[in-house]
Amino acid sequence: MEIQEKIKYEEELDKNFFDEIKEKSGCDEISQCIQCGTCSSSCPMAVYMDYSPRKIIAMIKSGFKDEVLKSFTPWLCASCYSCQVRCPSNIKITDVMYALKRKAIKEKIYPSRFSIPVMDKEMHKILTKNGRSSEVWLMLNLFLKTRNPLGLIKMAPLGLSLMKTGRMSLKKESIKNKKQLRKLLKAVKEGTK
Repeated sequence: MEIQEKIKYEEELDKNFFDEIKEKSGCDEISQCIQCGTCSSSCPMAVYMDYSPRKIIAMIKSGFKDEVLKSFTPWLCASCYSCQVRCPSNIKITDVMYALKRKAIKEKIYPSRFSIPVMDKEMHKILTKNGRSSEVWLMLNLFLKTRNPLGLIKMAPLGLSLMKTGRMSLKKESIKNKKQLRKLLKAVKEGTK
């Protein structure tokens, strides 16, 4: 992906974005970022990111909402906590990345045809409907929704060998008491409001 510089005027910035991410991540320390770059130099995935973790934090603080949410960076975060452990300002960078992912999914602003948000949505659908994950159906939906049928064909030998050994099944797994699951999910949803 080629990064193109573009001028953005102050009125185009989202002044509430910083406060929203600060609240959703539970990371009050984000305002104390000194832009030292320790997070970026600690991150094993930084070389693959379009913006380094340090730059993402600067962009959040400045209100570049669309650029941050469309970025690959939050989706490539390995959740290894290296950045968080080494941060001299004790910023919960991994929690910030999770908050960005949730916001991007909620607002449907994320890199198109990127498999991670699609997989998240599909896993959520399967778990809320059945209470258990069925890997075959999850992967099938993932590859079809990311318009990557060739990836499905490449994974077929692995899938078949897992089926032969009984490690994976075409059967849709489900829990017995789905009513109790829905009640639990409703209580959790109401508790987070």
